[in-house]
Amino acid sequence: MITVLRILLTPLFVILLLKEMPAAALLVFTAAGISDGLDGFIARYANQRTALGAYLDPLADKFLLTSAYVSLAVLKIIPSWLSVIVISRDVLILIGIAIFSINEVPVNIKPSIASKFTTVFQLATVFLSLLNPSLPLEPYVRLSLIWITAGLTIASGLHYIFLGLTLLQNGGRSSRHKNRT
Repeated sequence: MITVLRILLTPLFVILLLKEMPAAALLVFTAAGISDGLDGFIARYANQRTALGAYLDPLADKFLLTSAYVSLAVLKIIPSWLSVIVISRDVLILIGIAIFSINEVPVNIKPSIASKFTTVFQLATVFLSLLNPSLPLEPYVRLSLIWITAGLTIASGLHYIFLGLTLLQNGGRSSRHKNRT
């Protein structure tokens, strides 16, 4: 239910951005982020993990982040090239999953450490971009965050490409579980 709520908050977030209500959009974005953490906490500690949740949770995250990056780029709040990088990485991951599925290669979809750091910086970039810049250092912090986010997103995407190609080359067996002859 919490994941579905996060999915439903995404269009509201975009509408608030388009209506030039950044404070309200920031509030909705923050609520969606908190609900994501709460959802994961409940699933782990109350042992309420479901197959549907395993698919919907990352989709809800991608829906929110993709919507945020497209909207912020269209409104010229963040550079459009950053949106292209963020969305391209996610599209590459989806293409990889499709290739595994077509080739019937079993894959355990689990975010890497690089991916988790990337997501944190992507969320922080959106959050900071929506804040009212009141600190004199804010433009420098924001610009640094944009470049770090771009770098981490590219590195994470390349990491997933490497892992995917290695898995395909090994016929679905990870390199650690290779048969020894």
